[in-house]
Amino acid sequence: MNILVLGSGGREHALSWKIAQSDSCEKLFIAPGNAGSSQVGENVAIKVTDFEAIAAFVKENEVALVVVGPEDPLVKGIRDYFESDVDLKDVLMVGPGAAGAQLEGSKDFSKQFMNKHGIPTARSTTFTAENLEEGLNYVSSHPVPVVLKADGLAAGKGVIISETNEHARATLKEMLVDAKFGDASSRVVVEQFLDGIELSVFVLSDGENYKVLPEAKDYKRIGEQDTGLNTGGMGAVSPVPFADADFLGKVDERVIKPTIQGLKADGIDYKGFIFIGLMNMGGDPYVIEYNVRMGDPETQVVMPRIKSDVLELFVAAGNGTLDQVDYELDEQAATTVVMVAGGYPGSYAKGAAISGIDSVNEAMVFHAGTKNSDSGEVVTNGGRILAITGKGDSVAKALENSYNGIGKISWKDEYHRKDIGQDILKLLD
Repeated sequence: MNILVLGSGGREHALSWKIAQSDSCEKLFIAPGNAGSSQVGENVAIKVTDFEAIAAFVKENEVALVVVGPEDPLVKGIRDYFESDVDLKDVLMVGPGAAGAQLEGSKDFSKQFMNKHGIPTARSTTFTAENLEEGLNYVSSHPVPVVLKADGLAAGKGVIISETNEHARATLKEMLVDAKFGDASSRVVVEQFLDGIELSVFVLSDGENYKVLPEAKDYKRIGEQDTGLNTGGMGAVSPVPFADADFLGKVDERVIKPTIQGLKADGIDYKGFIFIGLMNMGGDPYVIEYNVRMGDPETQVVMPRIKSDVLELFVAAGNGTLDQVDYELDEQAATTVVMVAGGYPGSYAKGAAISGIDSVNEAMVFHAGTKNSDSGEVVTNGGRILAITGKGDSVAKALENSYNGIGKISWKDEYHRKDIGQDILKLLD
């Protein structure tokens, strides 16, 4: 079959790399893709939100399955667009419709959903500019730290943790009055701070059945020891040692099952990924947030741990037969470390030539912000540039392979964290 993957990041390169291994994959297209995805399929210069161009391409190239990487086209309703077209309604898609995508597209919607269906999460209240004074009074007396979240999509940067009530007041004003995150912060969810260890659990649903994919822990801050600004993710580790059978059993019973059942009860036919950001608080899971796609850079450690044909899973998710397939898990650990442009997540330069990628043999190199230059070089084309994924019989060995791979790659002003996974190693001691 012919498959189209939408997106241009490390997540999409990892998905494409895994899909391309399937015997059922005849032609693989990635739109718009990057320098890495061009090595496993054919890049197509189409924006992920240009539904008209995507639809025309799918028809012309007889694409049977679309795998949606990023959240934006899902929130904007790409599935609904396809289902409304008589020539596209039978094209399989991994990704929910706009109704289901609200789980990520609106923090307020997701909190109401969790509360309605009894899913454990932090206490919260939502404010708008219309009840600003009430909001300011609320955060003035709220126990600190207090979490403020932009309701809408803010490229992973719409969450601010205030350590003081004064900072919370100023932040709430910036978000609601000054539109710190544009329309995304026209509503702000003020939330109880959950203190524990974070991890991400990934679920693939066909609307009725589901499969739990390998869990992962990611590292969002730019600086060592989880300091500095939030980023799209600086690294990830899988498996997560504290996510044992007992804990994951609680996640299944308290979070995953009521989520799937809640979507059905609300009349939402959800076919796609559910990324559940969790906090482990004393052995009990609490949901921090939902995302409606795979994570980045978590996909770069999840896909390498699936030994089976992932295309079988994706097709089954699209046509409602997930109960008829399963997958084999690779027991090896996988770790990824993200190499970024100097200055990220602030301003950064593009176009720096990258050297050494071809010399990496102890790890996998997943491309994110890269492109092929006119002269044939791979150059930087974003903030997060590469994710270097190592595997091994232990987390320590996987990390060794990741960092040895990084040691062979360079470009001007490259930066990466040197402490990815060190907290996991301490837990394993």
